[in-house]
Amino acid sequence: MRGAWRLSTAVLSWGMIKYIVLLLVATSITSFAQVYMPKFEVQGHRGARGLKPENTIPAFIIALDSGVMTLEMDVVITKDKQVVLSHEPFMSASICLDTAGHPIAEKDEKKYNIYEMLYSDVSKYDCGSKGNEKFPQQEKIAVSKPLLRDVIIAAESHIKTTTQYEVDYNIEIKSTPDGDKKYHPGVEEYSDLVYKIINEYLPLERVVIQSFDFRVLKYWHKKYPGVRLAALVENIKSIDANLRDLGFNPSIYSPYYKLLSKDKVNTLHKKKIRVIPWTVNDEKEMISLKGMGVDGFITDYPDRARKYKMTLNMNVQKK
Repeated sequence: MRGAWRLSTAVLSWGMIKYIVLLLVATSITSFAQVYMPKFEVQGHRGARGLKPENTIPAFIIALDSGVMTLEMDVVITKDKQVVLSHEPFMSASICLDTAGHPIAEKDEKKYNIYEMLYSDVSKYDCGSKGNEKFPQQEKIAVSKPLLRDVIIAAESHIKTTTQYEVDYNIEIKSTPDGDKKYHPGVEEYSDLVYKIINEYLPLERVVIQSFDFRVLKYWHKKYPGVRLAALVENIKSIDANLRDLGFNPSIYSPYYKLLSKDKVNTLHKKKIRVIPWTVNDEKEMISLKGMGVDGFITDYPDRARKYKMTLNMNVQKK
């Protein structure tokens, strides 16, 4: 063996040795960059809520056309165990009309409990024609709450025929302890219903499950360890306190953006956790957060983020 090693080193020129060393270093740097310096990720919040009715197929199509890297969405469960896109587990008075096309009184909105409806009934509600007064640019479209599988089919078809690049799906499970068995199934059943759909229609490496309910993340961490998890945070606890409550380090830490600072971003990066805050709509805030070193953000206006996307990605690669 010693003779073989001396022969090998004798045959190799000094130039070849330098080349191999440089190649190994470059490979190490690339691997490091994949962990700590990913491309800046723009996620379309509820598709593109600022432009089209939230959590609808038109919103996800325009998000794809705006160049998002991830489609962010919320899912709820119907009486017949269908996985439906909706932020609330009821027909929100702020965006939905009843089946006769009349406004829903805010005091009555929780009576329209999706968990107590068949999907055939859910699909009769128009949640796009009314618009959303918080988003005056949003186009008013007669559209109903879609099934998760139909959203995936529509998005993947648009990717194949038009945008021609794959995106991830960031799916929020909207459970709360008070809502168990009232507005949604228990965590286990809720999660399993969602997993069944994504496992049928998507490669799991393109899926992130997020939730404010740490019970959900703990369940997925144990039962479906191959799926990336994002901890949604809106409390003022320390990072360490939230991670202790969770019991493990998630792939992504997603706080309300005003809770972040550069030191907090650095702390999370040292733990090899990506930082993707919500919901960032102001262009100055987008640039400010990038300066803190976040790995991306969730926005209602992916069209606003698009103009910065190339610059942001270039800046990340230069680090």
